[in-house]
Amino acid sequence: MSKQNEQQQFFKGAFLLTYAGLFGKVLSAIYRIPLQNLTGDVGFYIYQQIYPFIGASMVLALYGFPAAISRIIARQSNQNNQQLRKRILAYLMICSGSVFILIYMLAPQLARLMSDIGLIPAIRVSAFSFLLVPFVSYFRGLFQGENNMIPTAISQMVEQVIRVSLIIVTAYLIVKLNRSLYDVGFGTAIATIIGSLLSLMSLMLFYARRERTYSNNAQIEQVTNKNLFKEVIGYGLAIAINHMVLLLLQFVDVFTLVPLLRKTGISLFDAQVLKGVLDRGQPLAQFGIVAASSLALALIPSVTKLRLKNDRKRFTSYVASTWRFTLYLASGATVGLIVLFPEVNTLLFKVDLGSISLRIFSVTIIFSALSISTASILQGLGYIYQTALFVIVGMIAKLILNLMLIPMWGIKGGALATVLSSLIILLLNVYYLKRHTNELDRIVVPWFKLVTALSIMGVVVYSLNLLGKAQFYQFSRFGQFIYLVCMIVIGVTTYILSLKKFAVFTKEEQEVLPLKFIKKG
Repeated sequence: MSKQNEQQQFFKGAFLLTYAGLFGKVLSAIYRIPLQNLTGDVGFYIYQQIYPFIGASMVLALYGFPAAISRIIARQSNQNNQQLRKRILAYLMICSGSVFILIYMLAPQLARLMSDIGLIPAIRVSAFSFLLVPFVSYFRGLFQGENNMIPTAISQMVEQVIRVSLIIVTAYLIVKLNRSLYDVGFGTAIATIIGSLLSLMSLMLFYARRERTYSNNAQIEQVTNKNLFKEVIGYGLAIAINHMVLLLLQFVDVFTLVPLLRKTGISLFDAQVLKGVLDRGQPLAQFGIVAASSLALALIPSVTKLRLKNDRKRFTSYVASTWRFTLYLASGATVGLIVLFPEVNTLLFKVDLGSISLRIFSVTIIFSALSISTASILQGLGYIYQTALFVIVGMIAKLILNLMLIPMWGIKGGALATVLSSLIILLLNVYYLKRHTNELDRIVVPWFKLVTALSIMGVVVYSLNLLGKAQFYQFSRFGQFIYLVCMIVIGVTTYILSLKKFAVFTKEEQEVLPLKFIKKG
């Protein structure tokens, strides 16, 4: 295969992997709504306490370790170095096995830190998900190193569909059979393990059908244990951290929110309910962030490709347009959500609780989406470890802010802490991008026009909603859904027409917009 064809195959595969990831993120956001409806805020709280553990294992097996392995395999595309591959698998098994032992053995202490010893069994079962990480990562890394992204994409979709289906079925059975809500966490962990097993089986089927020839004259690359460990584990963890921004911030809430609420005199049950209410913001924020940052996630292969070609003009155009589009989408989604939150809360979660806290939390959409967009640019330029470090700094900031704000303002303080920590991550990414490139200087945002368009949309939707609010609460749930869809359509149309009227979009950006009436103007 020629070098040009190999590059084309690589970038096609990279885009395929990106869109499979988006599918997984959207599915992961959507299914939490029926899960909360089935189990209530306490059941949802239990799920959210366990999810960061299984979420971390999934990210490591999907993004982190496969990316690290694929780099090594790609360098040795003509070599049949079985010894090196065995060493890679051994390192993965040692690392994942150590995490499994730590979580399993420390489950009682972790549960006490969460102020909820009822979570011990679920934490222990969630630890088993790490035992499958080495094998799933290994096969995905092998395929990706050979520029074959199809097995990874399909295995991810298999894993997500099976996991989500089993979680919903388990939640239904728990409620139907009047089982303890703590079984939600247990069932979530089991569903994740089964999903990973089936994902592994699909990868093994691809591997069995794989045809691969090696050059007998190829020189085997020798890699020291130290360098191999650094490349597989170090690089893999850095990649994973970059994909775990919201997850790591959620980890902080897992260990601080309920304990800090209880110190204010709130009972365990009430603290669980409040944590579950705040966690309602997670799927909504994730959906908004995925929608707004999808362009940025798809940008990484393009940025890398243009950088390799030294195509500075197109590179700058990609960066500027993606950053602006992310800002426009995230801002619109946030303002719309803030205006309609009581109604959205009622429709999705049956009861309007914590809307003020959730409105605060929704601002995370803007900062997180822009952070992902900026980090994607940096990662495309090769700054992987730096962006991972910024996420860790944001996580530390979240911990400090939680300790300061939750005792004063409860879950409102927790929501504000998430917003501020995501802002800190964004500012660090922006600072680093400005310091090491001049790309941000080329990104011109018409701030006054944008704020005006957002204000017009907000006023229009708020006014119409004010007129129909009384009727909304008289509708059936389906009627409420139709009502909100109409409001969203009106809001989106008003917003886009306002942006068009104020000439916010460049000529090139208008060419890629899907709405024909915008182009005609």
